[in-house]
Amino acid sequence: MTARHLESVMRTVRVGILGAAKIAPKALIAPARDNPEFRVVAVAARDKGRAKIFAEENGIPFVADGYSALIARDDIDLVYNALPPAGHLPWSIEAVKSGKAVLCEKPFSLTASQARMMVSAAAEAKQPLIEAFHYRFHKILRRAFAIAASGELGQLIDAEAMFDAPIAYRPNELRWIVTQGGGALMDLGCYCVHALRTLAGEPKIKRATCTVEHGVDAVTRADLVFPNGMTARLGTSMKAEFRATLRVMGEKGSLDISNFLAPQMGCRFTVKIDGKSREEPVEGPSTYAAQLAHVGDVLLRGAVPLTGGTDAIANMACIEAIYAAAGFKRPFET
Repeated sequence: MTARHLESVMRTVRVGILGAAKIAPKALIAPARDNPEFRVVAVAARDKGRAKIFAEENGIPFVADGYSALIARDDIDLVYNALPPAGHLPWSIEAVKSGKAVLCEKPFSLTASQARMMVSAAAEAKQPLIEAFHYRFHKILRRAFAIAASGELGQLIDAEAMFDAPIAYRPNELRWIVTQGGGALMDLGCYCVHALRTLAGEPKIKRATCTVEHGVDAVTRADLVFPNGMTARLGTSMKAEFRATLRVMGEKGSLDISNFLAPQMGCRFTVKIDGKSREEPVEGPSTYAAQLAHVGDVLLRGAVPLTGGTDAIANMACIEAIYAAAGFKRPFET
């Protein structure tokens, strides 16, 4: 079913979840309960027993026998791919080829090459394939990007995006397994890359460093230069206390956001122009609720997706370039 056909015949989007993932309840299941345009109908996991427990805990009526079985169901319009990045390419492609729209967790894929294949398959199938950068859909970030683009700050000069979160090492922790798409830059820093690219386009990597532990980058730092001359720094760590900050400096002023990742968990958004400071409003729906509302706009009202497509390819290409500049080569990279 194409997005246009879905828009014309249906007002409720039926969702199937790939993976009994920890992120799914807050990222999709809870927002869907509060959004009458969505209904979660099925889940699948590698371990069907785990999927059954997950379904019982989250009020999901059906458990599919596997990923292909879920994708093949005729009562699903949208597949939420909550698998690790290693599972994004095969199952997202199978879903779009089966006539399903896809909301795919970030980061989009393992590599830019995989991202190109996914985007090409979605385009051929005429199905939306949206990257779940939930922060991007919140009104605070929409407002911040609009301020930066409006010229109110003047010519953009410098920016900084930082995202740290403590993720303890365990042998079975996916974010510490490089072949599953683990690592600080992939799991956390992808947000920083995306925010800076949204501000100023596609950068060149001036320098980068990775602190490698257990085969993944536990800490990554990078200095970037953008086409408009703006310089930027990004930093991400799986070994530090939580912070998620975005700062943009222009010739006339600046904007600062504390917790740009999830403003609903506490946030401050300050704009300074010509020495005068103001606080921007920070209340509103969660980033996940805003993300699902955007998916509804795409599927039911024909809106253009804010993520996925060439944006997803470019984000993965930038991540690859940062790793290359740091001299960190992952085992699946040629």
